Amino acid sequence: MFYQWQEKDLIINVRVQPKASRDSFAEVIDNRLKIRITSPPVDGKANKHLIAFLAKQFKVAKSTIQILSGDTGRNKRIKIPQPGKLPALFISEPEKL
Repeated sequence: MFYQWQEKDLIINVRVQPKASRDSFAEVIDNRLKIRITSPPVDGKANKHLIAFLAKQFKVAKSTIQILSGDTGRNKRIKIPQPGKLPALFISEPEKL
């Protein structure tokens, strides 16, 4: 499973693909959710862009999202505290994820 709950906080394991044509959730590979973002991986821009994308998708403030591990790599572990919304990927057909 690429995500888990710690009380009301969501922890997700992701693989980031920078310099994509658009921001989107992609497939789940090796228990990691692939996330495509348009930002290049330069000077922390990709991490900022990823956090902004996730904040919008989960309806939380950007300042509350934490990268727990993988700050400089493509594989990351991210904490989203008390999501205000769950994207369909997290609630539909969980047995296929």
